Formats: sequence, C-alpha cells, structure tokens
Amino acid sequence: MSIAKEILRELWDTEIKYKGTSVNIFGIPRFKKYSQRSIRTVIDRLKRKNIIEKQLTGVILSKNGKEYVRRKIDSLKQFSKPKNISKDKNLLLMFDVPTERKPEREWLRWHLKKFDYMMIQKSVWVGPSPLPAEFKKYLEEIKLDKCIRIFKLARSYIE
Repeated sequence: MSIAKEILRELWDTEIKYKGTSVNIFGIPRFKKYSQRSIRTVIDRLKRKNIIEKQLTGVILSKNGKEYVRRKIDSLKQFSKPKNISKDKNLLLMFDVPTERKPEREWLRWHLKKFDYMMIQKSVWVGPSPLPAEFKKYLEEIKLDKCIRIFKLARSYIE
C-alpha cells in the first residue's frame, strides 16, 4: 500500500474529539517506515489536489477528498467471470474514459480481460456476451456507462 493510501485511510477512519471539534491524529503516527520528507511531500501533493485541507485543528479530508476515497473504495469492487457466458466473441465494446478517471479505465480493462475479452485497440475490445447484469449496473452507478458503447456482432469475431 502506498503512503498516500495509508494517509488517506487514516484520515478517513479518524474520529477524535478535541475541545468539541472532530480532529484527525496528525502528529503523524503509524508511518514509521517512511521518512518525514516523504510524508511532507505526499501531504503537500494531496493539498494541491484539494484532497486534504489544513484547519486550525489539523489536516482533514476535504469534501473532494471524501469523494475521492469513496471512488477508490468502490473501484476495488470485483466481479467474477459469469458462468452463462458463450464462447463466441460476438460483443464489441468501445470506450472513451477521460484521463481524470484513469483508475476506473484500468479497472474496466482488467475486468474485460477477466471476462475473456480480447483487446483490438486500447479502447476497443471484443468478447463473449452477455456482460454480467450486476457489472453493467455498477458501470451505471459509477457513471462509466456514458463512456462505453456496446455492439452485438452479426457473427463471431475470429482471432
């Protein structure tokens, strides 16, 4: 796990009250395997990206930071290979996921490989149908469905 993930997880889970105000634990605990310079660099980068913000009581996750962490947690959602899938590669899937959503794009590619899809180009894949219903529903939840076009091929793609 990267230092950024550890810092964000620590900030997310911390609920300490100090004089009636919720604060985090920043005296920088539990990061003993990293140098203080590395910690400062990562914290500065997280502040520039508006993921954390400094307050009088310490450093906390910003509203954008909480959304970022929620997306990261959601992006870990895994789907298993469907059992009722055909062997024919008769579904063409094309996507154009913005660069700001690179982790979701990589997550999508990883699942397409898992579902026995074959890459024709980086954003053009062909594979068996149907895609799992819960997978398609999750794509809608994370608003990735608008970046994807799916076409049923008249005949199976031959490698």
